[in-house]
Amino acid sequence: MDKRQDLTIQLSATIREAMQRLDQTAGKCLFVVNEHNLLIGSITDGDVRRAILSGRGLDETIEGSFNEKPIAVISGPDDADPESSNSDAIRLMREHRVEVIPVVDDSRRILRYVTWTDLFGDGRDSERSPLTVPVIIMAGGFGTRLEPFTKVLPKPLIPVHDKPIIEHIIDRFVEVGANDFWLTVNYKSRIMKAYFEDRDPDYTVSFVDEPEPMGTAGGLQFMRGKVDAPFFVTNCDIIINADYRRVMDFHVEQGHVVTLVGSAVHYQIPYGTCVLNEAGSLARIDEKPQYDFLVNTGMYIVSPEALDLIPTTGVYHMTHLMEAAVSAGRTVGVFPVSEDAWIDVGQWKEYQRAADRLEL
Repeated sequence: MDKRQDLTIQLSATIREAMQRLDQTAGKCLFVVNEHNLLIGSITDGDVRRAILSGRGLDETIEGSFNEKPIAVISGPDDADPESSNSDAIRLMREHRVEVIPVVDDSRRILRYVTWTDLFGDGRDSERSPLTVPVIIMAGGFGTRLEPFTKVLPKPLIPVHDKPIIEHIIDRFVEVGANDFWLTVNYKSRIMKAYFEDRDPDYTVSFVDEPEPMGTAGGLQFMRGKVDAPFFVTNCDIIINADYRRVMDFHVEQGHVVTLVGSAVHYQIPYGTCVLNEAGSLARIDEKPQYDFLVNTGMYIVSPEALDLIPTTGVYHMTHLMEAAVSAGRTVGVFPVSEDAWIDVGQWKEYQRAADRLEL
């Protein structure tokens, strides 16, 4: 097998393990093998997402959540004619829009992988259209969790290594083609504006002035008439390492009015927890129980029609907007990402961990 990478995952692996492995895999696909290391399936981030949204727990195995008819090239036992195998792999990659194909022998043991990057020097993402949608960054808060620095600087300008938080956020979107950024500002807004005027970046930055703090969604009302297609909304202190095109595709294909990006977070209580019976006495002790949650990360996609639900006065949060959308008979989607894909820079206890991860 090709020693440069291992894209196999055992049938006994959990959904959490699959999410973590997929985060590390440029090809966005893993190949499921049985106890004899024979190919029996493939699993993608989409398969994992569907499993989570169907209610499966992160500690459940991937069995039943993967494609049992994987695309593969069958070669001889020693892959004696690699040029022919590569030719077949290219045809299959083009036909099925995938970036990696395993080459297997007659028993379906994986011999190596053929990737689009190895053959052509660039990933299939280069063929995709730029994601030229507006990105609204909610940057008007006081940043009390990062005091005392935010007594001097607005939170989005707190540095992480050699650039502020907000540039780390913007860079992720610029990489996929976004170049139209809107910043809702209030607290220390003049400093924010002066920073970008001095930077003179290659992308466009426009400012939406909130006359007073309006919550995490209140400032979006000023975007009415300025957007005519779904757009990203993100807090100014979080970074999501995900395929933003896939998030947008999910939102559009599902017809949601709002989609939130949710992180699959695992918690373990470090103590034995007491479970009481109806009489109030001890029924049992659960030793160090574990729980999985989909946590709101602070990144969303919003369709323009959702803006009509936002009142013109008062504090209004994204939670209010999503509740209003559901009450109006519209659907709110959830796009799961792994815990490792979510970087929260908004509080000191997470700041150093975020700085370490952004250094990689």
